[in-house]
Amino acid sequence: MTNVIELYVKEKYSKQYINGYPLIVKDAVRNLDVLHQEGVIIHLLDKNHQFLAKGYYGIQNKGIGWILTNKLNEDINFSFFKKKLLSAINKRKGFYQSDDTNAFRVFNGEGDGIGGVTIDYYAGYYLINWYSEGIYAFKEHIVRVIDELGDYHGIYEKKRFDRKGNYIDDDDFVKGNRGEFPIIVKENGMHYAVYLNDGAMVGVFLDQRDVRVAIRDKYAKNKQVLNTFSYTGAFSIAAALGGAAKTTSVDLAKRSKGKTIEQFSVNGIDFEQQDIIVMDVFDYFKYARRKQLSFDMVILDPPSFARSKKRTFSTAKDYPDLIKDTISITNQHGIIVASTNNASLGMKKFKGFIDKACSEMNTSYRILEEFQLPADFQTDKRFPQGNYLKVLIIQLG
Repeated sequence: MTNVIELYVKEKYSKQYINGYPLIVKDAVRNLDVLHQEGVIIHLLDKNHQFLAKGYYGIQNKGIGWILTNKLNEDINFSFFKKKLLSAINKRKGFYQSDDTNAFRVFNGEGDGIGGVTIDYYAGYYLINWYSEGIYAFKEHIVRVIDELGDYHGIYEKKRFDRKGNYIDDDDFVKGNRGEFPIIVKENGMHYAVYLNDGAMVGVFLDQRDVRVAIRDKYAKNKQVLNTFSYTGAFSIAAALGGAAKTTSVDLAKRSKGKTIEQFSVNGIDFEQQDIIVMDVFDYFKYARRKQLSFDMVILDPPSFARSKKRTFSTAKDYPDLIKDTISITNQHGIIVASTNNASLGMKKFKGFIDKACSEMNTSYRILEEFQLPADFQTDKRFPQGNYLKVLIIQLG
């Protein structure tokens, strides 16, 4: 066996790797100095030189690599990747066969057994997200598996492994036929315009599928809906298609307006009947209070961390204030859809934020529904941070 690096695990971490914890963290390793080239295969050994697990070296924001197997004799080769990918694809057969949804996650990193890579499907196109140079070293195997499956239009990729964990701007096309963008995908009968060739974001976050359909089918009818941090307006589309009286979408990014207009248009909705505002969300709250605007439903899906010229927003620190601002412009018995994708924040702590904000505003509330990742975003119970999405649908008293 060539090019295998042996890493010695500190005693207090040995048990978690025996038990299948998938992330290799810097603090667990005694001899980090032997690591040079990302993509090499790593053997984790305990203090007695006993084999614990096998993985690869790849630096991403979470750690320095991922475990691939606890079997010493399992080779990390094309057959290994094929087995993992086919197993994941078989679990998503229902999505492939669906008539009203053709955009979903095919492979969800460590949840499907290979951390550091995700694969999404958009109406016949595959999009691979690589989160480290280490996993990118195995690109040939992963593309070949998709190739052998066949029956696709084209393959695109996003490299998300520059030094700051940001997207590396590139052509993004891998093979097959180039798409004519936007591609119009279907999700529970709703339509979204996506661009696989235009920066890190494609236009819709697939992990919110269950929340969007709940907004459309259960909560939006006849309501005045405010969608904050609205990006391309995907929640606004769901609300409008669910019979909302009107939607208001607010986002600081200038390009959000054109993108939101496009999303309304591909669904046959007159965007001129909706409000689409380019503005800092916190400034909009002040504006709404000044103008005495109020809403029956407010959707909050902020980034975990955001910086504008005026302020820095961090979920862990600022979410209770965001809820308080929201309560101040929400009608009695109104609904708040509170969401976070902060992996380091557990559901219990998130519920604590809601409780704190409501009690400081002297408002009673009840949780109508809660959501985490949808079925295609497979997670590993041994790695709870992987189930990063938390969404609470709250009704104020």
